[in-house]
Amino acid sequence: MNLSPDDKVFWQAGFFKLNATIIYTWGLMFVLVVGSRLITQHLSTEIKPSRWQNILEIIVLGINQQIEEVGMKHPQQYISFLGSLFLFIAMASLFTIVPGYEPPTGSLSTTAALAICVFVAVPLFGIKESGLGGYLRVYREPTILMLPFNIISELSRTLALAVRLFGNMMSGAMILAILLIITPFIFPIAMSVLGLLTGMVQAYIFSILATVYIAAATRVREPEDNKNDAENKTIKTAKKG
Repeated sequence: MNLSPDDKVFWQAGFFKLNATIIYTWGLMFVLVVGSRLITQHLSTEIKPSRWQNILEIIVLGINQQIEEVGMKHPQQYISFLGSLFLFIAMASLFTIVPGYEPPTGSLSTTAALAICVFVAVPLFGIKESGLGGYLRVYREPTILMLPFNIISELSRTLALAVRLFGNMMSGAMILAILLIITPFIFPIAMSVLGLLTGMVQAYIFSILATVYIAAATRVREPEDNKNDAENKTIKTAKKG
């Protein structure tokens, strides 16, 4: 068993390699796209919908609820991105029950790509919600001296996202590979089941962290006039009381 799907190369021509990471990533995306298409093709509003529709509604409502609990006002705007992240990481771990399959999240290139997606999505959602000026204003708060530190924070948390997911997935694969050598019959089965649970937990943690970052970027800051009006109303209300 390879510790990383990058080590399994199917085709190579000079510098270009077609390894297991690429194959399994595109295969997983194909399964997700085709599966979602098949499930959503026959949605109904009947009292007893199909089993697949029930599963889909549970997943969507669960993700929607998690986004709301983080504090985002309109979760429908973000569920497509955050839900895709969660489903990709979760299904990457779930498919480990398939013989010969290795989760692409065991490669640093995959986890780095997922972290970069979050890195790009955070300012896009922030600019969409607060405008370019409102979003960039955050980087120089509470003072302009904090600008370099805020930029470093953006870069470091992206790196942390990638390394955290890669480390957790890699450690599970490494333990399983060691147990396959020592006890090739009993412990690997238990570790595979534990790996499924770990993968689901990592999918949840990664998507929640991405939600928190986006929520921080999309937090609308009221203009000074609105703040002053709100303060004046509060003072008047207190005086009347």
